Amino acid sequence: MSSATPRNELTVRGVIIGVVITVVFTAANVFFGLKAGLTFATSIPAAVISMAILRYFKGATMQENNIVQTVASAAGTLSSIIFVLPGLILIGWWTGFNYWTSFAICALGGILGVMYSIPLRRALVTNSDLPYPEGVACAEVLKVGAGGGEGISAEAAAESNRAGLLAVLWGSIVSAVFAVVVATRVFAGDVVHYFRVGGDKGGVTGFDFFLSFALFGIGHLVGLWVGIAMLVGALIGWGWGVPHFSALMPLTGSIADLANATWSHKVRFVGAGTIGVAAIWTLAKLVKPVITGLTSAMAASRVRSAGNAASLPRTEHDIPIGQVGLISLVCMLPIGWLIANFATTAGHGLGDHVVALVVAGLIFVVLMSFFVSAVCGYMAGLIGSSNSPLSGIGIIVVISAALLLVFGIRSTLPAGSENALVAFALFITSIVFAAAAIANNNLQDLKTGQLVDATPSKQQWALVIGVIAGAAIIPPILDLLNHAYGFVGAPGPQRPNALPAPQAGLISALAQGVIKNNIDWSLIEIGGAIGVVMIIIDEVLRRTTKSAHLSPLAVGLGIYLPTQSTLMVVVGAVAGWWFDRRADRTSKNPEATKQLGVLLASGMIVGEGLLGVAIAAGVAFSGKDYPLDLVGDAFAHGPALWVGGLAFIAVMVLLYRWVGRLGQGSTNA
Repeated sequence: MSSATPRNELTVRGVIIGVVITVVFTAANVFFGLKAGLTFATSIPAAVISMAILRYFKGATMQENNIVQTVASAAGTLSSIIFVLPGLILIGWWTGFNYWTSFAICALGGILGVMYSIPLRRALVTNSDLPYPEGVACAEVLKVGAGGGEGISAEAAAESNRAGLLAVLWGSIVSAVFAVVVATRVFAGDVVHYFRVGGDKGGVTGFDFFLSFALFGIGHLVGLWVGIAMLVGALIGWGWGVPHFSALMPLTGSIADLANATWSHKVRFVGAGTIGVAAIWTLAKLVKPVITGLTSAMAASRVRSAGNAASLPRTEHDIPIGQVGLISLVCMLPIGWLIANFATTAGHGLGDHVVALVVAGLIFVVLMSFFVSAVCGYMAGLIGSSNSPLSGIGIIVVISAALLLVFGIRSTLPAGSENALVAFALFITSIVFAAAAIANNNLQDLKTGQLVDATPSKQQWALVIGVIAGAAIIPPILDLLNHAYGFVGAPGPQRPNALPAPQAGLISALAQGVIKNNIDWSLIEIGGAIGVVMIIIDEVLRRTTKSAHLSPLAVGLGIYLPTQSTLMVVVGAVAGWWFDRRADRTSKNPEATKQLGVLLASGMIVGEGLLGVAIAAGVAFSGKDYPLDLVGDAFAHGPALWVGGLAFIAVMVLLYRWVGRLGQGSTNA
């Protein structure tokens, strides 16, 4: 029977707290997604912050805290739109991010992701043995915080909440302060060195070791084996790729210029091939489970529609399927207008085919969004939303869109229309990708809700609110970062601190390669061969060892990303592994201590990410690359390297030791 017990769940105060956390975490995620190609899951830190705040309010419940983390979790997923949308800047089609257009793409695509994942819930969550690692972990945090864990008193739960909030706050404060000092150049921001390999006639290579607490925190979160895989990729890219291809090119500038040009024009496409093969392999493994899940979802929907919904338990109450269909249909109207407006303003003959483009575009969005929602929902359940290969989904979608345009209308357009078609392919892909990103997260949240006795429909409405809040903040942050730093590979002079935007660069390059047929496919093939080798190694490791693996996608990212974005992630992954091992040996409650390490790492990302956005505002408004500069070049390129490096190591050791002691204290409450 349906539970009639009144309780607070979807409340105004919970929504407000969730929206505030969403705005903060989205800003941080956008900045570091563009910088490092990685975003972080926000559910657990949001739940900890929520529990620390709501415990001072009367009637706060575990389910209300769950709503807060559900709203805030949109930050870790909708911000993944940065994997596609900046591509329109990179191809020179846009010069900035129009607010309402960008908002509409994020909001409409995100709402579709919520709606499409609703019919999948019973098959992929309720009637599934998928592990949902992040959803289960978040549920355990909520239970402990509510005093619902086995043997957990209310006093111990309150102490655990306080310790978790302290870990997030101090991680944020320390990373933000360090970023401010780096901005003054008293501490060096990175250690960079380029050199020749094999004598005067050999190739060149180098490294850029970026002193970033946020990248360190990302490494802690992704874990040892993902970090090792990224290191393998970096060694392939800069230990073989850059030296090999640079030896075939003339030295027309400095060694650094040659190394970066080789990486940008050659090695990145090798990485793209590896990522593409790894993504296809991942998707291929999921074909059968996704088909089974969809069949089960449709069967469950028929059974439920024939019965009495009121007699079902609260945990079975989704948004009614009629409302789901109506909301999805209503979303199609503005999406159709966006497509029509894009086609008519693009020129190059696209306006002559506006009806065909709108009809085909809507069909593509409907079918592809549902497909990727199912795939992403299953992948999130299998390996977690943070580890789900969203960039691989983007690759599949943009290549599909580009191929349809090539075979559909390219032959009917005048010469010089290729860039307009590339832009149209990216535009359509961005809508589908927003749906994929949200579906990647929604089912994880619904798993958490199932474990804490939440009402699915209330979670689903909460996620819609989170989508709208995230969509509202993403465009101005993107525009600010574009004007302050720009993106690597964008038209015009290359700026010194340009953001790599790795996935957006890859996806736009692939769209151009398909439509303009100007890509060096031999580089993609080399990367594909590397991907095949890595898949074989990964499968052997998984079958013959307890925990060792070598994620082919992470290897591809290691090849594709600059060392500025990878090396500190590797260090963080190793340090996080050491921290967890030490907790197992010395802590009375190692799991609680490890969880505090996760919260500390999340705080590092949030603090530096927000400060990075603030500094970007200073760069944009002042016109200076270092608006807080306090020292000259001689100090910044000399003593600042040693001072910054030693300070980074010392602070990191102190933080880990403090969190270890904090974990002991919180478990003794």
